[in-house]
Amino acid sequence: MKALIIGNVWPEPVSSAAGTRIMQLLDALQQVGCKVHFACAAGKTPYAENLEALEVCSQEIKLNDASFDAYIKNLQPDLVLFDKFVIEEQFGWRVKEHCPDALRVLETIDLHGLRKGREAALKEGADFSKKYLHNDFAKREIASIYRCDLTLVISEFEMALLQDFFKVPASQLVYLPFMVEAITKDEVKRWKSLKDRKHFVTIGNFRHEPNWLSVRYLKTEIWPHIRKQLPDAEMHVYGSYPAEKHSQLHNPREKFQVLGRAESAHEVIEDSRVLLAPLLTGAGLKGKLLDAMQCGTPAVTTSVGAEGMHGKLPFNGSIADTPEAFAQAAIDLYSNSESWQEAQNNGVEIINTRFQADFWQPVFAERLNHLKENRADYRLHNFTGAMLWHQSLQASKFMSKWIELKNK
Repeated sequence: MKALIIGNVWPEPVSSAAGTRIMQLLDALQQVGCKVHFACAAGKTPYAENLEALEVCSQEIKLNDASFDAYIKNLQPDLVLFDKFVIEEQFGWRVKEHCPDALRVLETIDLHGLRKGREAALKEGADFSKKYLHNDFAKREIASIYRCDLTLVISEFEMALLQDFFKVPASQLVYLPFMVEAITKDEVKRWKSLKDRKHFVTIGNFRHEPNWLSVRYLKTEIWPHIRKQLPDAEMHVYGSYPAEKHSQLHNPREKFQVLGRAESAHEVIEDSRVLLAPLLTGAGLKGKLLDAMQCGTPAVTTSVGAEGMHGKLPFNGSIADTPEAFAQAAIDLYSNSESWQEAQNNGVEIINTRFQADFWQPVFAERLNHLKENRADYRLHNFTGAMLWHQSLQASKFMSKWIELKNK
């Protein structure tokens, strides 16, 4: 089986959870015997994963250009995975036109309509409600879901939202969370103890708006409370692609240090006592919280941050939604060895119960096989998708062709 992943950017697992997620999906496809190809129209950075070393064929492609038609027609993949709905909008019609039998799979990574709705509520100073889901991103995203044969949903919360609010049929969705290796007892023994760690840490790609809002909130509303009770503790902020506004938060006198890209996220997280993630907006699962669990580092986050991470299991730390409560939870975890150890143990249980690759990769493989064997029936019952293909995608198709002609 030949699989093509079309990426919004080249995967950078050292820079973002999105990059890590794509590598997990790539591995899952290889585990079921797929020959994987990766195509992307963005420029490569020095931090992009070396896909050739993983026996993945990579291809640079262009937006609004007929050269993609020749590429996809020659490749003839059995499956095409779009890593965001904007990529499906751009290339979906070309895939359908030249490879009509290929399975079309959408990776949501997080629901953009949910994230944008939360950002809109935050800007208005209002509590988030369902009315904020009526935004253009949500409409485009749901249309993309219907146009695809299967959509991968990383969070249980978002699975429920898609089915209960947006009324997407369960047959078009599959819950597929993070897929990682189990944490062994030997790994736990190698972790640094609380007394061998110091300071607080947070980490994230600064190009991602929720991360910027989180760090600003941490600096202005939370850190002053922590400093009063823990004057010797430092706040270490790591993140790829920092801009001037991020660097302006750096203040060594206040022991709030913006340190840029971390060469090894796991190394800096394991050196720290507690990870802080005061996320005000966002969606999907939070890679920084997964990293913390894998490093045995307890965390403090918000309800938005914890969403979909721990299910009915106790969280690997504390969840707090006001600056004062968040700061106090951070101080307590930092100072109390018993609470700290219990939180670390909770993280191990969450990883080993909820996110094991050995469990989820076969689930993914089974859905793909069933879809492949019953493709015609799936498409017959997806009338909404057929309607969208007939109407809205014609507009995208002709706009793309117009841009293509204009650029000649």
